[in-house]
Amino acid sequence: MTTTRFNQNLDQIQNLLFAFAVNLTNNREDAKDLYQDTVMRAFACQDRFEDGTNFKAWCTTIMRNCFINEYRKRRTRNRVVQPMEVNSEFAFSQAARNDAGTIIMMKELRIMLDTIDDNHRVPFEMFFNGFGYQEISEQLHLPMGTVKSRIFFARKKMKDMIQCSYGMGYFRRA
Repeated sequence: MTTTRFNQNLDQIQNLLFAFAVNLTNNREDAKDLYQDTVMRAFACQDRFEDGTNFKAWCTTIMRNCFINEYRKRRTRNRVVQPMEVNSEFAFSQAARNDAGTIIMMKELRIMLDTIDDNHRVPFEMFFNGFGYQEISEQLHLPMGTVKSRIFFARKKMKDMIQCSYGMGYFRRA
């Protein structure tokens, strides 16, 4: 789709999109931001739009997804965290305990993980450290499906090694 055609289609549904944004946000200022985000994303992805399909539905889907993403960000961002004093008091009041068994187990798990080949271990470690599939895919220059399967097989391999080392009942739930 050409930029001119994109702008023409957008001009035709501009009022509808803004009304939909107001309906989603219940606030005109937030609706303006949502509308702007939607137009920017639609413009950036205009090459993905297939001619002959419904442009209005495509744009409203982008808007709905933008709204959901922003809602999720705000939900996690607005959590109230207890003051540090409350947490530190709790930490100091607890008796010191011996974590030697846990430390030894973690070292053994690290050794097990190091035996897995790099093709599976690296995506697994990145996922374990909080990276999303998309981020891993981009950083390692691999398709998303390849990343997911490598993480799955690394998990499976680790589970098998843990069961061999610590017994079959290790993963059973109480």
